Amino acid sequence: MSAVRLPAVAGTFYPADDVELSSSVDAMLQARESQDPCPKVIIAPHAGHVYSGLIAASAYSRLKNANPPITRVVLLGPSHRVGFKGVAASSCTAFETPLGEIPIDSAAVQTILRLPGTGFLNEAHTHEHSLEVHLPFLQRVLGSFSLVPLVVGDATVEEVASVINALWGGTETLLVISSDLSHFHPYAKAQEIDARTSAKILALESDLVGEDACGARPINGLLHVLKNKGLKVEQLEVRNSGDTAGDKNRVVGYGAYIVMEQTVTDGTSTDKAIDKSQSHRNTKQLSLAWRQRLLQVAREAVLHPFGNKENYHIDLSKYPSLLRQERASFVTLNINQKLRGCIGSLTAHRPLITDVAHNAQAAAFKDPRFKPLTLEEFQDVDFHISVLSVAEELRLSSREELLAKLRPGIDGLIIEYNGKKATYLPSVWEQINDADTFVSELRRKAGLNASGWHADTIVHRYTTEEFC
Repeated sequence: MSAVRLPAVAGTFYPADDVELSSSVDAMLQARESQDPCPKVIIAPHAGHVYSGLIAASAYSRLKNANPPITRVVLLGPSHRVGFKGVAASSCTAFETPLGEIPIDSAAVQTILRLPGTGFLNEAHTHEHSLEVHLPFLQRVLGSFSLVPLVVGDATVEEVASVINALWGGTETLLVISSDLSHFHPYAKAQEIDARTSAKILALESDLVGEDACGARPINGLLHVLKNKGLKVEQLEVRNSGDTAGDKNRVVGYGAYIVMEQTVTDGTSTDKAIDKSQSHRNTKQLSLAWRQRLLQVAREAVLHPFGNKENYHIDLSKYPSLLRQERASFVTLNINQKLRGCIGSLTAHRPLITDVAHNAQAAAFKDPRFKPLTLEEFQDVDFHISVLSVAEELRLSSREELLAKLRPGIDGLIIEYNGKKATYLPSVWEQINDADTFVSELRRKAGLNASGWHADTIVHRYTTEEFC
């Protein structure tokens, strides 16, 4: 097979002439022009442009508002022609449309090839239209970008979710899920089915079937991820071919949906929600993009040993100075909201990006309370990172003075006495909201008498910036 995947549906699903194609896509984008902010995720239809192009344009028009610019697109769509298990990557180096070639992000592809159910299957891409029809929209709005094209076959929710988590990235990455809705029902029946499907999507119910949407499997994987991240889906437009360019006897449904990374289930901003709970903390706030980059590195570091014998390497030159500063961190792994590992550093002694990677691997494979994480478990792991401030020593004369100075919900605490030492992160206040109990349990964790105190006890407190 050629190193370049050639267009398969140019001239049928969209114009084959580059000038005509540019003009038609631009007209659709202009018809749905929006000043609203750029989404992190798009769910858009993949029928011929004359049928579903305007619906897709309602989402794609927002990409022009990206700041910083999008440089990578992860595109997942269902297989219509080839039956297979799992998620299929392409070994091509570029995908071509009449508007030019789009380079493949080969490093990203190699990252997900280590995941269960993922592998190369060029045949799944050769004639598949579910990815191709989106490319002209992306080319006209984004200009230059790299692509991670993935065709989803008979894949589990967990397999798709694992791929999405691994490639989530920061603001440089856009995730696109390709799917039409119901197929070949009378107009009124299609409206009824599509309304139910949209309600499920908005409710993050990851149990869609093919009759609901042909891209049910990639959508289900996405919804599973969104639920774990506390993000929500916004519906932009739901119509069908009877509304656009066909009769109303046998219609196909189309829906456009977006996900804003800043939104959480109560409609507040992720940054605002975090900042509100940490308004008194003295750590320098990391941008949302760099939080996501740290989470991505943590995932990559844990995934790396499953398919590689060499150590996971971080090229510090690729990261900004903020992530190269020496900072201390903790990485916590949870599965189904239950602790699966937690390891960290109390003092800064290496670059933050390196510290996160090391602690992620240690939490996965070296936490003495748990067996080493398995590849199967990795698919269900939620990563939580805590970046610590510089610890402040508290000069205390008594336990009562400590309780008076302790700020519930804000302070992390380190207690050390007679060679015994332990810490509680500020997040522990979510389980222990009483200062006296907090100190007692921390002393017990250190192997000290829970209710005791000694004048030589060394106490430090710190704050954290936490995100997941």
